[in-house]
Amino acid sequence: MRIYEDKSLSDQSFVLEESVFMRCTLKNCDLFYSGGDFEFVELKLDNCRFHFRGPAKNTQMLCLTLGMLRDPSQLPKQVTMSSQKPN
Repeated sequence: MRIYEDKSLSDQSFVLEESVFMRCTLKNCDLFYSGGDFEFVELKLDNCRFHFRGPAKNTQMLCLTLGMLRDPSQLPKQVTMSSQKPN
């Protein structure tokens, strides 16, 4: 697992299950998520793209089909996240 702390990172790709972000800013990054554990602490996302794979993609498709999620093209370009740790 790679820990990123107090960093500004641009134009990179990350697998969320293999990364911890603490007080970081990601700009124009590709974030890959397969449904496993992840950790964000005060993370700011600027124009980043999420790519869902495996179980995460299946869950996303089910939620979109049932109207539980908005169309991904309607998501905001900038997002700030506070402490978020899986249970």
